[in-house]
Amino acid sequence: MTTLWCELAWLGGERAEAGVVVEIEGDRIGAVARSERVPDGAERLAGVTIPGFANAHSHAFQRALRARAERGRGSFWTWREQMYELAGRLDPESYLRLARATFAEMALAGITVVGEFHYLHHRQDGGAYADPNAMGLAVVQAAAEAGVRITLIDSCYLRGGFDQEASAVQRSFSDGTAAAWGERVSALASGPALRIGAAIHSVRAVDPESAALVAAWARASGAPLHAHVSEQPAENEACRATHGVTPTALLDSAGALSPEFTAVHATHVTDDDVALLGGAQATCCMCPTTERALADGIGGAARLRAAGVALAVGSDSQAVIDLFEEARAVELDERLATGERGHHSAPELLRMATSDGYACLGWPEGGRIEAGALADLATVSLSSVRLAGTPSDRTVDGLVYAATSADVTDVMVSGRWIVHDRHHLSVDVPTELERAVSR
Repeated sequence: MTTLWCELAWLGGERAEAGVVVEIEGDRIGAVARSERVPDGAERLAGVTIPGFANAHSHAFQRALRARAERGRGSFWTWREQMYELAGRLDPESYLRLARATFAEMALAGITVVGEFHYLHHRQDGGAYADPNAMGLAVVQAAAEAGVRITLIDSCYLRGGFDQEASAVQRSFSDGTAAAWGERVSALASGPALRIGAAIHSVRAVDPESAALVAAWARASGAPLHAHVSEQPAENEACRATHGVTPTALLDSAGALSPEFTAVHATHVTDDDVALLGGAQATCCMCPTTERALADGIGGAARLRAAGVALAVGSDSQAVIDLFEEARAVELDERLATGERGHHSAPELLRMATSDGYACLGWPEGGRIEAGALADLATVSLSSVRLAGTPSDRTVDGLVYAATSADVTDVMVSGRWIVHDRHHLSVDVPTELERAVSR
C-alpha cells in the first residue's frame, strides 16, 4: 500500500480540502481521510492534487501539424487537406513514435486517460497490413509506453462524403463495409489500461445503414460509441439535402443515441438535436482549442447541459495539449458568444475534464478521488506566477481560470508515478517529439 498526504486535494466539491490522506492499494484508491499531520511513511504532495484528466477526444497523429497549418486564410475544409497529406505518410512504426511522444506530452499535462478517435487503419494504398489492426495496436503500445490509460475508439469510415466515393487517402481509413469493420475491431481485446470503443466517424463518412451496424456492435459489446456531429454548417446542409434531417436525427434513427453515446463538437446543433441528445442522456465532448483553430464556431455548452447532456473536453487536433485551457474555454468562449458570464461553475468545468470524461470513455470508476476509484492523480503547483497568492478557498477557481499544463508537477496512473517533478519518468518528451514530428 502507498500512502499519500496531499497539502490540498479536490474531492469534487466547491473547494479544495486541506490535509487529505489517500491510501493506494494496487491500481485503486483504498481510502481517503483528513489529517493535519503527515502520517509516518506517507509521501507528501505540495500544491493541490486532483483526479487525472480525461482527454475525451484525441487524434494523436495531428500533433505533427502544430505550427505547420496556421498560415493563410481558409477553413476546416482547407485544413483537412493538410491533415490528409500527413495521414498518408504514416505507417505503424512512424505512428508508434509520434503517438508515444504525443501521449507522453499529455501525461506531462496531467492527462491520465485518452480517448483516441482512431481511423488510420490501413496501408496508404488501402490494403490491409499483415495484422489488420497494426495501426491501432501501435497506438495502444504508444499509450502503454507513455504510461497513460487509453480507450481506443476505433472509427468506421467508409466514404468521402454524402454520395461520394472515398478519395485515395481516405481509402486507407476504410474497411470497405461496416461488417468488415466489425470483424476487424472484434479481434481487439480490452486490458487493465485499455478499453475498446467504437465510432461512426461522421454521417458524411458512414451511410445510415452502416451507422446502424456500428451502433449495434457497440451495444452488443458494451462499448462506448462516439461520432463527430455537426462540426460545420456545411455538414448540416449536406445532410439535410441528402436525408432531409440533421446529423443528430440521422444518428438517432440509426439507433446510435444512448447514455453510452458521445457527440464530438456538436457545434451547430439545433434545438431539436439538443432535445434528442438530452433525452438519450448522451455526452457531448467539446474541443474549444481545435474548434477555434479551425474556425468551426462556438458550441452551446450551457444549452446542452440544461437539456441533460453530460459534457467532456478533448484536445482533438493537438493545437495545444492543456485541459485546463479546454475546460475554461467552454465557459469563456460562451461568454463571448452570449455577452453573459457564469454559464458553468469552476467545479462543473473541472468535472468535465475529469469524471465526466472518464465516464464517456468507458471508465466510470475513474476521475474521482474516493475509495474504490482508479488511482489516477495529478498534482498541481500553486507557486507559479499564475497561481501564487490564490486564496485557499478559491483554489478550484484558480485552477480552472489561471492554471496551465506547465503547473502540473506529478502524475500517477494505476497507482504508479509516470511524471515526477515535471519530468516524464520513461520518455524524453521534447527529444521524442522533435524527432517524431520532423519526419
